[in-house]
Amino acid sequence: MTETPFIVAIDGPAGSGKSSVSKEVARRLGFGYLDTGAAYRALAWHVLDRGADTADEDAVLAAAADFPFAQGLDPDERRVLVGDADVTAAIREPRVSGAVSGVARVPAVRVQVNDAFRRIVADAAYPAVVVEGRDITTVVAPDAPVRILLTAAPEIRAARRAGELEGHDAGAVAAALHRRDATDSAVVDFLTAAPGVEVVDSSDLDFNQTIDAVIAVIRRAASPQQQGADHG
Repeated sequence: MTETPFIVAIDGPAGSGKSSVSKEVARRLGFGYLDTGAAYRALAWHVLDRGADTADEDAVLAAAADFPFAQGLDPDERRVLVGDADVTAAIREPRVSGAVSGVARVPAVRVQVNDAFRRIVADAAYPAVVVEGRDITTVVAPDAPVRILLTAAPEIRAARRAGELEGHDAGAVAAALHRRDATDSAVVDFLTAAPGVEVVDSSDLDFNQTIDAVIAVIRRAASPQQQGADHG
């Protein structure tokens, strides 16, 4: 029987560095990496590509029922597919970012997509998978041995997101980030650590320091399990 992969669950708000930090942690430790936000972004792209509006819940549900989404777990392979369309770059465009909350707020869609995440992780060919998103520590993988809330001060997150999007107005990027936080937090609480979830606040940390902080949490959690395996 194949052993279920060790899960590192990482939650956090937009601009907290979840994706870049999780990806680098997975790369350094030889883990798989699942960007759950990419699935919601891809579904938003799918709705828009069908000429529908993500504010229309029926249109979102119809698109979700016919959603040929594929995403690998290799942290160095960033391709996201919807059917034959490579949407890796398209799902990061502002029009998709502005529409994704309309998809993520539909409870039935979250249930469907979360089930897909669990299947992807269960079938992973990696010893461990870093799973990052909005409700990973509480809904997708509440029993994960490592659960982290990665956060930063709102102004820091806005500045980082603006820096990622060259050519876009920093004020508009910050306003969009705050709107998305407000909309998404009505569906799931990703700003407060649930019991047993460790907070890593990167407000005063650079990228490598944040990586080190997350890896330290993983190693503390993994050590007792490894010791048990050694003596089993």
